[in-house]
Amino acid sequence: MAFGRNIRTFFEGKWHDGDIPVMRAADHGIWQGSSVFDGARLFEGVAPDLDHHLSRVNRSAAALMITPTVSAEDMLDIARDGLRAYGRDQAVYIRPMYWAIDGSDLGVAPAENSTGFALCLEEVPMPAKDAATTLCRTRFRRPVLEDNVCNAKAGCLYPNNARMLVEARSKGFGNALVADAMGNVAETATANVFMVRDGVVFTPIANGTFLSGITRARHIANLRADGVEVVEGVLTFDDFRDADEVFLSGNFAKVTPVKAFEDREYQVGPMTRRVRDLYWDWALTTGRIV
Repeated sequence: MAFGRNIRTFFEGKWHDGDIPVMRAADHGIWQGSSVFDGARLFEGVAPDLDHHLSRVNRSAAALMITPTVSAEDMLDIARDGLRAYGRDQAVYIRPMYWAIDGSDLGVAPAENSTGFALCLEEVPMPAKDAATTLCRTRFRRPVLEDNVCNAKAGCLYPNNARMLVEARSKGFGNALVADAMGNVAETATANVFMVRDGVVFTPIANGTFLSGITRARHIANLRADGVEVVEGVLTFDDFRDADEVFLSGNFAKVTPVKAFEDREYQVGPMTRRVRDLYWDWALTTGRIV
């Protein structure tokens, strides 16, 4: 499913123009769901934390018990080569992917050392600076490590996220604020979440039910370096109703302001803008890759 344009795909050792087919009908990844991916962004000539995203896709593959076949360093060279086709004014979504090809044990378990790899580039604009969303609760929850691969960015996790989004959209909201197995706030259907109260920034503690994102970690580091107190802890839905500001953190948009959680409305406040400004200042001074 392409959601951008001007697509380039690295597959079987070379770059191809367009959204080319890379899987076969009998590949394990297509009928047993053994696929992982990651996402990074190119914008304004920089790709922040690209190396961390490429390293994480290899960790995700190992967590799903499929064999990573490309080193993060080689992936970085591949990505840099492919990104040279895009100009400074083009924003690109960078997606490395693995999937199992063969299976064992009646086809259920992925076979070792039988892995497909592709890296897809899609031109997708960055969302507008103040493009805000709204949140509601959902009856669906985040799984735990004992029953799913919460420590991987795995394709098989996303149907659950899709259920959350469809439910939220059916209620007239843009996204869902999601509980963990204990009923506390974990994240949203598509991104990590932060709230602000009395000048302090709070975010749910990484308890193994959701990916503690690379961009999330970058925001925490930037804020603390700027003298802001950031607390990772157990947060309830009532905590979010009492918040002064709420914003989302993810690779795609970096920072997304939240203007409402059900009937509780928020302003796009000074801390949300500060987080975004800190991120852009950091990103544009970490070095250009293309």
